Amino acid sequence: MRHLVSIKDLSNEEFSVLVDRAEHYKKVVKAGNLTENQKNHVKLIGKTVALVFSKRSTRTRISTEGAAAFFGAQPMFLGKDDIQLGVNESFHDTTKVISSMVSCIFARVNKHSEIQQLVEHSQVPIINSLCDKFHPLQAVCDVLTIKEHLDYTKNKLKIAWIGDANNVINDMAIACLKMGMDVAISTPPGIEMDPEIINAGLEISKGNGTKLECTHNSKEAATNADVLVTDTFISMGEEFAKVAKLKQFRGFQVNSELSSLAKPNYKFMHCLPRHHEEVTDDIFYGDHSIVFEEAENRLYAAMAVMDVFVINKGDFSAGPDSVLN
Repeated sequence: MRHLVSIKDLSNEEFSVLVDRAEHYKKVVKAGNLTENQKNHVKLIGKTVALVFSKRSTRTRISTEGAAAFFGAQPMFLGKDDIQLGVNESFHDTTKVISSMVSCIFARVNKHSEIQQLVEHSQVPIINSLCDKFHPLQAVCDVLTIKEHLDYTKNKLKIAWIGDANNVINDMAIACLKMGMDVAISTPPGIEMDPEIINAGLEISKGNGTKLECTHNSKEAATNADVLVTDTFISMGEEFAKVAKLKQFRGFQVNSELSSLAKPNYKFMHCLPRHHEEVTDDIFYGDHSIVFEEAENRLYAAMAVMDVFVINKGDFSAGPDSVLN
């Protein structure tokens, strides 16, 4: 049984399948063909998809419930106040019970160790919908968005991350390197990337001629970038450190000065929700921004993952018309 924990766990070819599958389902949805929609709607008819969420969400919840409904499954949202998980019941017991009744579990949790416990005890695929170390669904969506606007299959691209060393860049860096893009990561002094991610990225780069660079100079990372990316400086659960974090991130706001160093046709991305200290309005709402297309693509990323890991039981060679479930 295959679980989706991190992009790092997938081969280059497997990750490419997920992006292509997301692209396929976007075309299906946009076409609005009734016959095609009905064919997809029966793939998980009569099944239930569990959404075990310890953290609040907008895009993850809407996209996951939408993907489940598209394939005919009943989404069941299980928030932290809805079930006994972590209160009166262990991860082991809760996972055993939930996985006995559903076809898969989308888990949006706090610690990576919680995802690992779910994987260890579940009878069905676990889809990591965010933990403190990885965010693979966001990576599928981001790479699809880059493909649509700049087409990394035809162009050599440089992705510049300006911000924190967090779960989003951990998976995005690996994903972009796998698809042949160079990645420059700029974090404030005192904030370093996870060595496990850097080592994995360097191994990928050795194999396909890509470049991974880490710096504490935001201007250096932004220079000649095709894509500028940032994220929240203060993650959920870190609100207590807001004043200190904002001081640490001075000089890391994506603004007209920083973006002027990127290529003339650069694109700006942000996984949302956005705060003003991360990016100015003229960039976030400007002509270079693709943040709302990026947000929409979360739906198609969820569809792709559900198709491969649930409907086709982790068989990446099975096409979108296959139903192995």
